[in-house]
Parts: sequence; C-alpha cells; structure tokens
Amino acid sequence: MLSIEDNELLTRTGPGTAMGDLFRRFWLPVALSKEVGPTEKGPTKVTVLGEKLIAFRNKDNTVGLVDARCPHRLANLYWGRNEGDGLRCVYHGWKFDKEGNCLDQPAESEETCFKQHVKLKAYPTHEVAGAIWAYMGPADKKPPFPEFEFTLVPSDHVYASKRLQLCNWLQNLEGELDTAHVQQLHQHEVVPGSMVALAPRYEIKDTGFGMLMIAKREGKDGTPHAGKINWRMTPYIMPSGTLIPQAPDRPQHLTFAVPIDDVTMMGYTVSWRADRPITGEDMRRFTEDDILHLRVDPETFLPVANIHNDYLIDRKSQATETMTGIPGLRLQDVAVQEDQDGPIAPRHLEKLGSTDLAIVMMRRKLLTTVKGLQSGQEPAQPSASESFKCRSVFAEVSSDLTWQDVFKSVQPAGSKVALEA
Repeated sequence: MLSIEDNELLTRTGPGTAMGDLFRRFWLPVALSKEVGPTEKGPTKVTVLGEKLIAFRNKDNTVGLVDARCPHRLANLYWGRNEGDGLRCVYHGWKFDKEGNCLDQPAESEETCFKQHVKLKAYPTHEVAGAIWAYMGPADKKPPFPEFEFTLVPSDHVYASKRLQLCNWLQNLEGELDTAHVQQLHQHEVVPGSMVALAPRYEIKDTGFGMLMIAKREGKDGTPHAGKINWRMTPYIMPSGTLIPQAPDRPQHLTFAVPIDDVTMMGYTVSWRADRPITGEDMRRFTEDDILHLRVDPETFLPVANIHNDYLIDRKSQATETMTGIPGLRLQDVAVQEDQDGPIAPRHLEKLGSTDLAIVMMRRKLLTTVKGLQSGQEPAQPSASESFKCRSVFAEVSSDLTWQDVFKSVQPAGSKVALEA
C-alpha cells in the first residue's frame, strides 16, 4: 500500500508540485509530428502537466512550444497567425518567436523598447521518430536528449502513436511494470503449460536510466522447457517510460505515460526495428490489432473502444474464449487502468503481494528521487543520456546463462548501460 500523502505526492504533476518538478527535469513526448503541420496550417493545442501550450512549426521546419496565453491581455494564441518565423496574436498583433522573444508590438512606440521587456514562456523541443519532445524544466538544468536506439535509425524503421487515457499517469506506468498480470488479464495469449504460465521470481536492478525489472521462470522437469529459463526484462525509463519485452524477431517498443493533468494522460508508443524498415505486417498489427498501438479518434485520440462504450466488451467471448472479452492487449490494459476505483487509485486501500515487487520498487525509486529534488538534490537520470540506448528482453535460454549474460546479448552495439551487480 501507499500512504495517502505519498499517493498525493506521486500523482499530482501540475505547476509547482514536487512530482511536476521531477517530470520537468526530463525530455517528454508532447505531440506527434503529424499534429503540427506546416506554417499555413496554424498552431496546435497541447496540454502537458497541467499547462496549456501551443505548438507551431516554423518555415525552417523547427517546432516552437509556447504558453497559450499572450502576455499582453491573455488572449489564446491558438487563434494566432503563424508567420513562419513566429506566432502573431490576432488581438493586438504582438508577435513571438519560438524562444518566446517578442518581435513586434504594432501599437507600441519603438521608442519605449517595451518589447524587449516582454517574454512569452517557451520550451525547447526536439523532433525525432515521428514525435515532438519538450523539456519544460529550468533552463540551466536542461539535459542532453536521451540516446534512445530509435533516434539512431532511419525514419522508415520507426512508427509512433498516442492515445488518450482517462486516468492518472501512474496507473498506466504500474500496469506496464506488472509482469504478473500478463498471464491473467491477457490469458488468451498464453498457451497452457507454457513457460509464461509459470509464476515468476523477481529481481530489480538500478541502472543509469532508472531500473531494470527482471522476471525469471524456470522450466519444470518432464516438460519441453526442462533445463530452460524464461527471462522477461523490462527497462523502466524514468520518470514514466518502459520498454515492453518482445521476442527477438519483433520490433522494440517504448511506451511513455505523459500527464495531461492529474486525471488524464497521453500514452505514447514508439516502435522500431534496428536492422530493417517496419514491415507491412508490423503496420497491420500497429493499426488494426489494438495490441500495443490503439485505433483512436484522429481529433481527440480517445480510443475507438473506450469506457463510454464499455470497450466493446463481448460477454460471450469472455465466457467461452478469453479472460476479458475485450479485444486487444493494450485495450485490456486501458480498461483496468481507467477503472481502479476512480481516475486516481486510492492506493492506501491496496493489499500488495509478492508479485508486486516491481511496482513497490518503482514507487520507492520515485519517492526517493522526488523527495531528494524537494531538498535540492537533482536527479541523476536525465544527464545519463547514453544509458537510454537499450532494449528489453523476452527469451527462453539455457539455464546456465545468468540474467546479465542474457541482457547483454540482446543490447544494441555501443550500448553503455551500467547494471548493478
């Protein structure tokens, strides 16, 4: 269980909150590239960490991310005119560039130099792999952009999507780190007697990017899996990302929970292949199967199957074929995450078991880090950019191999992940 006070600490991310300050020390995905069109398409609304922002694309193809409020009379800059080198408020014509500098004040005398004393809040952005990322923290604390493997591959090797979830960000992250739920919630994916159906043993290791969650299942004597070990290793990328374990022939996937406010979030998923382009079958799975990416309304990004239509649950299928009757693994996750006794789960009521070790350790890591930041200690992870170049693990191998052997064997060339012994 988590105390009411600590639950409040971890789930509140708006301006001025402790967890919000921690989120703002990291680069976060804030929009898909396709949402921010060319100059003539105008700006795009973006809400992140309780802040209403505007994204716009300059004629040089760079992206600005600024406060939605014009500092003059607080008019919404969403109605602004994108002039290719800045955004002009339509109310009185004040114009700002992507750094927030005021370029023009038509009704003010040049003699007053007033525009030199006006600054619009603006955040630096980085566009890669079909997504726009932003750093929203103090300028003097800005870290280098993480060296995720997907930043180093050609554009046709990568696919990105996002979905709106009607719950607090922490519920999604906990679900991603919860290995035990796979054999229950997604039961129709598990073959009876398979390694995945066995109860795992857990280890948790600190890393430069956050933590590595290790689940180990040993094959039983008298089965085809005797002498084998199934390893499922999930990198937890602070503050709210995970690399989802996949078989070696499948793409890698990073999923990131980004708070919109305290009761809604955007779930970003970036999928990539290091050695070849995304295949047609990959794209079919991404766009049709609701496994890791979801079919969504193109305007709101609310999943087509959602809480308002009971996630299209099929009770007959639930009775005879699957655990949930809800189609698609990701959709099954969303259904249980959005309805944990409200959009912010009252974690002081939980009864945690041994299979919840990863969740407990993640919470401890976050609490230690956020309380450290409150006392003036900066988190180490944002500056460890080289350690973010890593992959997850889902493999069945000989029992004489250690988890370190298995983890290192699948990492990309040049990986510099430092693991606790």
